[in-house]
Amino acid sequence: MQVDSLSSSTVTTTTSAKSSSASLAGSYQSFLTLLLKQLEVQDPTNPVDTAQYTSQLVQLSSLEQQMSMSDKLDELTSAVQALGTGSSALGYLGRTVTAEGDTTALQNGAANWEYSLNSEAASVTLTVRDEDGSIVYQDSGATGQGSHSFSWDGTGRDGALHTSGNYSLTVTAVDSSKAAVATETRIKGTVTSVDTSGSTAALGIGGVSVSADDVLSLS
Repeated sequence: MQVDSLSSSTVTTTTSAKSSSASLAGSYQSFLTLLLKQLEVQDPTNPVDTAQYTSQLVQLSSLEQQMSMSDKLDELTSAVQALGTGSSALGYLGRTVTAEGDTTALQNGAANWEYSLNSEAASVTLTVRDEDGSIVYQDSGATGQGSHSFSWDGTGRDGALHTSGNYSLTVTAVDSSKAAVATETRIKGTVTSVDTSGSTAALGIGGVSVSADDVLSLS
């Protein structure tokens, strides 16, 4: 995705600027130390030539100016990075994302997940829980190895219709010998808000917050 390309470029620029700033700071400190040492050990009967001393002070002043410019560059780079991340993250609004996690929002009459089985299972149980942890729906799922989709329409096991809220999916799979089969769960949903105040954009799927770093696909 474009956001990844932009972020990578910005991080490279930021790292380069910080490295340059650190190098200048080291050069400045070394130069200042040598200059002070020279003044300390000079022969009082044959002091440092005025022209030479003036030249060294000019070099010191030049290093100070470079350090100041480097600090300004660091600030500018940070501002550009924040702007780039924010503008790219806005591209998620209104799009459907698949992301790592097990909790998603009931949107437009459905809550959607994907789950994967590492191997063939004899039975799979899909359990949907509400925000309080109470079971609102339970059913059997596909048992084949690989990825499967599951969509819940909000109808509870008691027949009650749920129209909103956040819900989590637990996938329990066992093989023919009743041994557990490893599973992975992913969520699908429409991005309704974007928060770029942190170091990584947070995408809102209804009332669920998902890190942009956890997004696996976008459609």
